[in-house]
Amino acid sequence: MLPVITKFVGSILLSASMLTNPTTPKALSFEASAFVTNSNQIRVAINKSPEKAVTVYLRNQDQQILFQENIRKSDVNYAVKMNVDELADGVYELEIKSSEGSIRKQITLATKALKATNRVVALQ
Repeated sequence: MLPVITKFVGSILLSASMLTNPTTPKALSFEASAFVTNSNQIRVAINKSPEKAVTVYLRNQDQQILFQENIRKSDVNYAVKMNVDELADGVYELEIKSSEGSIRKQITLATKALKATNRVVALQ
């Protein structure tokens, strides 16, 4: 039996309170939450005011943009699923940005091998 390999993400759950920077003095016009599913997807949800446009980015360590989505001013609620199953192991950055400021969170992808169980079946 071959060992099964799965990906897991270091920053498993990102809530709106974890995404916000406590040293930022002014409040942003949007709230965001993100979490990783068991099926290797990052789900991002954004609730924002209709006056501001927001952009979602996923970047690799070299700051290359792997995913970018522009959310129009008129879209108040937004949700997206990003499949990270085929990304290489490493550190990535999730950024949610408006003209007022941005929220950034570091995500670490790593491959974890599951151990195959050895069973002995004895017939009598």
